[in-house]
Amino acid sequence: QVQLLESGGGLVQAGGSLRLSCVASGSIDRSNFMGWYRQAPGTQREVVAEIRSGGRTTYADSVKGRFAISRDNAKNTVYLQMNNLKPEDTAVYYCKIILASYQYWGQGTQLTVSS
Repeated sequence: QVQLLESGGGLVQAGGSLRLSCVASGSIDRSNFMGWYRQAPGTQREVVAEIRSGGRTTYADSVKGRFAISRDNAKNTVYLQMNNLKPEDTAVYYCKIILASYQYWGQGTQLTVSS
């Protein structure tokens, strides 16, 4: 069983930057998939960014060029660097990892971007 804890959310003005962190309770060395998702009120959860084994990354079109996902295996952490934030980025952000064919989700962290 792996527990994930997100942090780094908060209130930021449009154009600002934040970095989200997701710390796993165990080693993530063998995880070949980690991702960030978000869910705004009244909407379905959507993928924001994913990082796979070998460092391959994919991004939602809405965040390309503004967000960057990365991982630090030594710290059991996956990050989401968010730049040039927009009000439409407001949502609860969740991280997910796949480890030994199991999916694990964090509890989410709120990001609010004011205009």
